[in-house]
Amino acid sequence: MSGVLNEMLLAEDLTIQRGKTPVLRDISATLRPGQITAICGPNGAGKSTLLAALAGLILPHSGRVLLDDVSLTALHPRERAQAIGYLPQGGEVAWDVSVANLVALGRLPHGDASAQAVGRALAVCDLARLSRRPISTLSGGERARALLARVLAGEPRWILADEPLAALDLAHQLAMLRTLRQAASEGCGVVIVLHDLALAMNHADRVLVLADGGLVADAAPEDALAECMIERVWGVQAAWLGERGARALLPSSRSLP
Repeated sequence: MSGVLNEMLLAEDLTIQRGKTPVLRDISATLRPGQITAICGPNGAGKSTLLAALAGLILPHSGRVLLDDVSLTALHPRERAQAIGYLPQGGEVAWDVSVANLVALGRLPHGDASAQAVGRALAVCDLARLSRRPISTLSGGERARALLARVLAGEPRWILADEPLAALDLAHQLAMLRTLRQAASEGCGVVIVLHDLALAMNHADRVLVLADGGLVADAAPEDALAECMIERVWGVQAAWLGERGARALLPSSRSLP
């Protein structure tokens, strides 16, 4: 990854409204490169909204997002797209292009079609053998990997991904997490929305927990996803089993309706 390796992404007092209804309220967080940060919370907590705001795709009602002390609104769209790669949930593909051509679209902010960058992205997402296939012929999991490869081909300094593991089988979930970890180890900042708390516990360096539009935890996984926090936020009694890196979450039968 190229770029400034100490480039922070900051949310300052973000409030986002839908009409007159607040979706997020007074969110502040300093996100650091070289880390995987997971955003977790119940349905409707505002996770996808926060991720889109961090990418500069939603303008806040108040507050701001800064990249290396510069407001995202002050950046030219191409400059912002070079810095931040955004992977939406359930991304659609408008044209039935080949996998290779889709991945090459990630180079648009740079104005080139670097074969090296595209080839690397195809390889790390296990798509080289599918590079000539039309997107329409792929499974849901293969398509999800192709969309991530498009982001990686742009060599962004930040990767923001909304539920990137949702359509993947276990092997490819772990492979994608390894890919994101490798990006972080090269200095990239990685922010992902996750519903699977065990994946967040085992693979994130830091977890932001949202509830009812507010930030209720911002800490290491073992603190942000402590059993008392899970009961408070998700209303589920549960216990963590195993060691860090291979922990499983066991809900109590008392949590069942």
